[in-house]
Amino acid sequence: MILDEFDRLGAKPRRGIADTIKSLSDGAVAATIVVVGVSDSVDQLIIEHQSVSRAIKQIQMPRMIPDEIREIMIAGLAQLEMDATDDALDRVVLTAQGLPHYTHLVGLHASRVAIDQKELEVTLPMVDAAIKGAIEDAQQSIRVAYHEAIRSARKDNLFSDVLLACALAQTDELGYFAAQDVREPINKITGRAYDIPSFAQHLNDFSESKRGNILYKTGVSRRFRFRFSDPLMQPFVIMNGIVAGKIPENYQKPIPRNGLGF
Repeated sequence: MILDEFDRLGAKPRRGIADTIKSLSDGAVAATIVVVGVSDSVDQLIIEHQSVSRAIKQIQMPRMIPDEIREIMIAGLAQLEMDATDDALDRVVLTAQGLPHYTHLVGLHASRVAIDQKELEVTLPMVDAAIKGAIEDAQQSIRVAYHEAIRSARKDNLFSDVLLACALAQTDELGYFAAQDVREPINKITGRAYDIPSFAQHLNDFSESKRGNILYKTGVSRRFRFRFSDPLMQPFVIMNGIVAGKIPENYQKPIPRNGLGF
């Protein structure tokens, strides 16, 4: 039995499945259950029964590298006898952040835009237009969490810019970044020279309940490191940045192979 997109289930059904897995294991039942979902760890994915981990063989799935994301796009478009320009593929790579879910979502909308325009080649403007549709099709929980994180009564607030800079920051192999990694992308986004004290409190706020804990913080004072609590949030933030015109067309962000999905 294969249970795909397991992370999209609510807590109650996930606990029920954890109970089932433990019962099958305790009874030595000849059954194989494959649980597929996005999470930082198997314990977080399953929720209950830490002991159930003994009955699970964990297979860590690293994020895809840029060439693999491009292959998904190229192969999908080839079935429609279509192709894409290099800069369009680069934009999809930046948007997807190594996650095939967003590659398929953006690719679907981009191909529809091209067909509506009676073109057989997907271009950069088509991908950017497609991202608007992809945002609308994103999970409701992701959309709500994003708006909860950036809300502010002040029009000149930096919350959306700082969060976008976090999404574009260079990370280590586990997806963590430091405050200093945010400085370069936020300066590119805003065209202004911000230093760490200008946005350090924003990072702390994103790591607290008042901003929905959109970031997870670890470490000690002056050496804190951050990463997105939900890996699917990072591409969503980038898509909103593209729609808002805050990301230069030639912006490139290296994507490390890391273990944010199981």
